[in-house]
Amino acid sequence: MEKQPLLPSSQPEEEEEATLADLQTRLHAAQRAYIRAWSRSTSGKWHRGIMAGVTAFLIVFMVFCLAVITNDWVNDDDNDGEGWLDGGKVPLEAHIMSKCPDAKDCLHDLILPTMQRVEGKVDFRLSYIGSTTDHDDGLACKHGPTECLGNIIELCAAHIYPDPKIYLGFTMCLTREYSRIPERELVEDCALEHGIDMYEINKCAASDEGSLAHDMLKASFQRSAEANVTKSCTVRLNNEVRCIRDGGEWTDCEGGHKVKDLVADILELADASL
Repeated sequence: MEKQPLLPSSQPEEEEEATLADLQTRLHAAQRAYIRAWSRSTSGKWHRGIMAGVTAFLIVFMVFCLAVITNDWVNDDDNDGEGWLDGGKVPLEAHIMSKCPDAKDCLHDLILPTMQRVEGKVDFRLSYIGSTTDHDDGLACKHGPTECLGNIIELCAAHIYPDPKIYLGFTMCLTREYSRIPERELVEDCALEHGIDMYEINKCAASDEGSLAHDMLKASFQRSAEANVTKSCTVRLNNEVRCIRDGGEWTDCEGGHKVKDLVADILELADASL
């Protein structure tokens, strides 16, 4: 579907020049219209019917797989015999942009393998980096409106499926081909792979004329800003910067950027909380 221009190409000579607030209002409305149009393009009776059947099968299959995987994680020799926490978990957070190549490397090389080893010991969260305007709750993403929509799709997945095993896998699937986000085929394929109902994602993205998803993304941007995070991907452990992947390089990684280094830090913090 061809997108309409955000602003009219010309105005009658007698019309007063639009104010900044007027332009931002129009831009905000256009962004929401884009999200609604994307949602409609991924909906349909045929799709919901297919997804309902496939999702039911995948849920049964995933329950079995997760039981096996969880058992493997608990008995993983790399855990060095460390016991599991009975109470609190260590905060682990990755701040990303959905269309960022550094986010791809960060999730694949550090976050996912770390979660496979110590998922039961951490309180994991994905947060997003962007900016807000002073008028009409406008939002801006470094890689454009398609990145904002990609962020929203991933946030909706985390909102509907709060288990990191599901939404983190879905996000990683999208991030492998980040340049294609938010193409319908890519999102649907990743949703199918991870047992996610696209009908629910569409509802989340378009709910209340897009207000719910818009507010979720704004809150995520504000969380990153309050933590003084500006680079994708920034990994924070126990609410402190632990490592940054930027420009294809690891920086600010006191204690190392390997999986074993991050796992060791998590185990140390977990043991200290016992």
